[in-house]
Amino acid sequence: MSNSMLAEPSHWVKRFASLSPAGEVLDLACGGGRNSRFLLAEGFTVTCLDRDDSSFADLASRGAKTILHDLEPDPEECNWPFPSACFAAIVVCNYLHRPLFPHLLDSLQQGGLLIYETFATGNEQFGKPSSPRFLLQPGELLRQIHTAPKSLMHVIGYEEGFIVEPKPAIVQRICARKAAGSAPEDKLPVWLNEDQI
Repeated sequence: MSNSMLAEPSHWVKRFASLSPAGEVLDLACGGGRNSRFLLAEGFTVTCLDRDDSSFADLASRGAKTILHDLEPDPEECNWPFPSACFAAIVVCNYLHRPLFPHLLDSLQQGGLLIYETFATGNEQFGKPSSPRFLLQPGELLRQIHTAPKSLMHVIGYEEGFIVEPKPAIVQRICARKAAGSAPEDKLPVWLNEDQI
């Protein structure tokens, strides 16, 4: 598997990013910044948070705000640095810390978008992550977006299963809006072949 494949933004993020309202987007646990670079190129205002700042110089040079921060003081707690209703969208890929979910939802503005994709049970047969701590249980992502009673979430898209690219894995992914129900802006994007994305 080439580094260029890993540097490509998530197809899930590319599919749904256009549904985000105007405003600031948080790329949580941004890693190497592949999704941040895509979002910046699409004209979004992006804040990147990670506990490793190795990609920050490049991301800052492209216009991103960068925050060096450890979200996990221990397995049962979270260190959430943001206030309520401050982001138009939050993107999370290949990261799971369950105590964060109520805070993620609270920090979305009304009408804001959550785009989330990470590994699920069954991924252990393909390599890391293999610990249950980092693998979603069946249907868990659907349940987790309803963990903040004051944050009603409307699911726009959800998938669970096996993917081949960028590497074989079992994943769950969701796109949900902080809203009581569907709206015209939730027009489902057409799935394109990978060579068209």
